[in-house]
Amino acid sequence: MKAVVYENFGSTPKLMQVADPTPEADDVVIKVEATGVCRSDWHGWMGHDPDIELPHVPGHEFAGVIAEVGRNVTRFKVGDRVTVPFVSGCGSCHECHSGNHQVCGNQTQPGFTDWGSFAEYVVIHHADVNLVHLPETIDFTTAASLGCRFVTSFRAVVDQGKVSAGQWVAVHGCGGVGLSAIMIANSLGANVIAVDIADDKLALAKALGAYATINA
Repeated sequence: MKAVVYENFGSTPKLMQVADPTPEADDVVIKVEATGVCRSDWHGWMGHDPDIELPHVPGHEFAGVIAEVGRNVTRFKVGDRVTVPFVSGCGSCHECHSGNHQVCGNQTQPGFTDWGSFAEYVVIHHADVNLVHLPETIDFTTAASLGCRFVTSFRAVVDQGKVSAGQWVAVHGCGGVGLSAIMIANSLGANVIAVDIADDKLALAKALGAYATINA
């Protein structure tokens, strides 16, 4: 398959031909239809993540179609449209059983512990635990933006902040995570104040549902 590979931290990535991935018993191979670029990808490329071994294929925000299925996978089949969260949990530890896969002590991450989605195909471990069926009504490009920035924001706004209709919420910084937080809080009926130092970002925040904006 073709993949974007960097052979040294900070070096220019190259489009290369590499071996196709193969699934183990609990895995699936996904044909990547869309992938995002995250600030975390930059940190990995710069050598800030100790899990990355060179050479490496980055990318962790993606959606696609299942191309191969391991023999133990029961919830998914070849041809299913899927997306993934940022963290893949083991599915068997206390944290996974409590719904906190993002702090699983045995977690894996495409684009960090494993090769990622800047490629034609990518492997996801413990697929029955970590894959999400993608409805036909959501396109691949939209879905590729959900697994990292939206999930991060959702946990902050909904699980931790307990935001509800009528509350006031200030979001400081209108990058990918901040804009996601604005959309989520707005969808809950909250009044969102967007704070940033760039007028173009504040204009986008307003268009995405911010009640008011402040250039700090």
